[in-house]
Amino acid sequence: MTDARLRRGRGSLAFGFFAQGVTFALLVTRIPAIQDRYGISDGLLPVFLAAVPILAGVGSVATEKLVARVRPGVVLRWSQPVVLLALLAVGAGAEMWQLALALGAFGLAVGALDASMNMLGVSLQQAYGRSIMLGFHATYSLGGIVGASLAWAGAHWDLALVVSYLPAVAVLLPAALVGSRWYVDAERRAGRAGREEGPRAPAVAFSVLLPLCLVMTFAYIGDSTVSNWSAKYLQDVLGSSEELATVPYNAYMVTTLLGRAVGDLGVRRFGAVAVVRCGTVLAAGGFAVVAVAPGAWVGLGGFTLLGLGLCVIVPQTFAAAGRAFPGAESDVAVARVNVFNYVGFVIGSPLVGALGDAWSYRGAMLVPMVLVLVTLVYARSFATESDRYGGVHERPRIVDVGRSGNEV
Repeated sequence: MTDARLRRGRGSLAFGFFAQGVTFALLVTRIPAIQDRYGISDGLLPVFLAAVPILAGVGSVATEKLVARVRPGVVLRWSQPVVLLALLAVGAGAEMWQLALALGAFGLAVGALDASMNMLGVSLQQAYGRSIMLGFHATYSLGGIVGASLAWAGAHWDLALVVSYLPAVAVLLPAALVGSRWYVDAERRAGRAGREEGPRAPAVAFSVLLPLCLVMTFAYIGDSTVSNWSAKYLQDVLGSSEELATVPYNAYMVTTLLGRAVGDLGVRRFGAVAVVRCGTVLAAGGFAVVAVAPGAWVGLGGFTLLGLGLCVIVPQTFAAAGRAFPGAESDVAVARVNVFNYVGFVIGSPLVGALGDAWSYRGAMLVPMVLVLVTLVYARSFATESDRYGGVHERPRIVDVGRSGNEV
């Protein structure tokens, strides 16, 4: 496989992550406007919000089966346009059933998209022989910041949802389709060919994946706590102004981007285990600061610290799942771990809300802190012989050149 082809594949996949970040942010940051447009009651809204990650889990499971027959690049090539068009349909509809169909399509397609995107990321990282997975997730964070900014502009100028969504879809959809021409998943096809022609590869054992599934779940419980409760916590518990209450999530996203932008260098220098341990301690420290903060600015600092910590855990969990199993089984492992990102998302917000109402919101912030700390117990699950990608530890790329006959 040529260096030029790898670079094109890396760039096109990075754009796919970016486009998904923009799309998801445009949806979740305009939920109040969606609720007003369709007249959704406060009691019914949680049903719609929970349906998306549940269906995304179904889509991820379906992708696990689908990639046994088609390459992950094909799944990504067609799921991303569906996600973008479903977002546009959310903005263009007028009836409740239209919203249900649009969100249903969005959920199923986003599960397939997330799974296939991370499959390709793991495959490319193996082809490069050094850590690049955090860089892909950094572009997702950048897309989230761009999408949230576009959503703010739409709300600021009181634009209709479809008017707010249309420019982003009009730019991202054709660009994603063009970029999909350079997706690189040749190693996955080579792995399938070997599995069909040679001895059967070992099945993906859930007992091996269980620690990574737990880590993924707890990381997303932490992430959903920030996205759903940071504004309310700062305003209602720490007494901030309404304007300042909007800052924590933005600060969290910025530090997530910064942490992921430099995270691959940390993995290459210190190894994945050390990076995950450091991220876990920072994230737990962030929750602790938030829980005991005497005022809004200290609380804001805690949420900022959270971004630096949590940002490295999810990409490294996908990478560890892919490394744990050879060849095409890597795709299955990534798809199964991906399901637990939605499990964490579904559990996180209701868990913190229920604990906050029954106990206190300060105390509720300690629960995701403890759950995130469990990652320290499973940190060795992130270790491999080539844990420190890069430098003297970098795997020779000649291993991948021998597979150059497989085209996407």
